[in-house]
Amino acid sequence: MSESLRPLARPRLYEQVAARLREYVADQGLRAGDRLPPERELADRLQVSRTSVRQAIVALEVQGLIEVRHGGGNYLLRDRLEPEPMENLLARKRRLPEILEARDAAETKLASLAAERRTAADLAAIDAALAAMRAAIERGELGVDEDERFHGAVIAAARSPLLADFMIHLSREIAESRRESLRQPGRPANSLHQHEKVADAIRAADPTAAAAAMHHHVQSVGDVKLLNWSPER
Repeated sequence: MSESLRPLARPRLYEQVAARLREYVADQGLRAGDRLPPERELADRLQVSRTSVRQAIVALEVQGLIEVRHGGGNYLLRDRLEPEPMENLLARKRRLPEILEARDAAETKLASLAAERRTAADLAAIDAALAAMRAAIERGELGVDEDERFHGAVIAAARSPLLADFMIHLSREIAESRRESLRQPGRPANSLHQHEKVADAIRAADPTAAAAAMHHHVQSVGDVKLLNWSPER
């Protein structure tokens, strides 16, 4: 049978709830920091179970669109609720462990090499990237581009063309894992602190410490809600 005639997928109820919440946020002109109505009220107004509302809330939390404050309500982290298609979200959930595995193997080695081979110019580039990320965080931004700039400076300092090519080959997947990590509440500041530890070890010309600091950082990147999320839970 032609693949084009495969059975149609029916939207899950909580996906429909998320779509209604997106409309509500737009209609009410809500902005980042505003609180959503209580789950019980949402369930009553949408005439669905609180379980369906809760599933929708968790899916939006996983995508970094809302913050769930236990006992304090649910708050917008963005000016608009634009949920990612569920198929895309599930595909990212499947890919992320392999991306992190590759990042850990390559970036840990690159940090070690950078500690051995860095020059004064390399250290200046690393410090400039850290300063840019610090400024972005102070502006309330995630610092995604600045995070990429830091890792690029470490790669350049390592002077390993083959490993650099490998990182370029994975650049789209790495960017995906970077965004996933940095939109976790409190993560940008933690990431900056971890970058500083990597930079300190590279500056001290300590390959072992640099590798350990980068390994810890990449492990932290993998601590995201997406990997613990089950859409049917």
